[in-house]
Amino acid sequence: MKHWREYDNYGVYLVTDRALCLGRPLDDVVLAAVRGGAGAVQLREKQASTREFLELARALVSRLQPMGIPLIINDRADIALASGAAGLHVGQSDLPPEDARRLMGENAIIGLSVETREELLAAEKLDIDYVGISPVFATPTKTDTREPWGLSGLRWAREHSPLTLVAIGGIHRKNAASVLEAGAHSLAVVSEICSAPDPEKAAENLRALLG
Repeated sequence: MKHWREYDNYGVYLVTDRALCLGRPLDDVVLAAVRGGAGAVQLREKQASTREFLELARALVSRLQPMGIPLIINDRADIALASGAAGLHVGQSDLPPEDARRLMGENAIIGLSVETREELLAAEKLDIDYVGISPVFATPTKTDTREPWGLSGLRWAREHSPLTLVAIGGIHRKNAASVLEAGAHSLAVVSEICSAPDPEKAAENLRALLG
């Protein structure tokens, strides 16, 4: 099994949402984003049945793994294990990170969403690979979160945590540079790529900001 924990090029981190893909097949949008420079993909399927979710995951693993791009499953350890995905992303009310690590194994990528400073500091004691700073800005794709971190909160996170910071929430081409300047290591986006007329170009524009 590939040791995905050695992977550190999250860069542009695509979080999928089929409802925002303008009627296009998810595979097409994901592969276009990867061609444009996306370094990681999280499959997030809140509405799909278990079998549909698994079929999507397996299809993406078969396309992304040979390219060296990790597919990370949102919430569902069973889907991640059955599909052979590279990792699992969990929230504060999902499977505890220590259990996610035990199930997924030492080679897997484990990510954790943090919405407060307390959660971020507590995450330093966990066996995880990155934290999702969520949300940086208010966004319609994440409605169940607390107050946005904002750029000042992101700066605080960078100053007080040694963890890899994946920023998510309301990030787009016009504010992405300021998010990076505030301390994010990676830019996680949903609609900026999924709803773009040209997902490859959208990913390319974000990737260029990372240097």
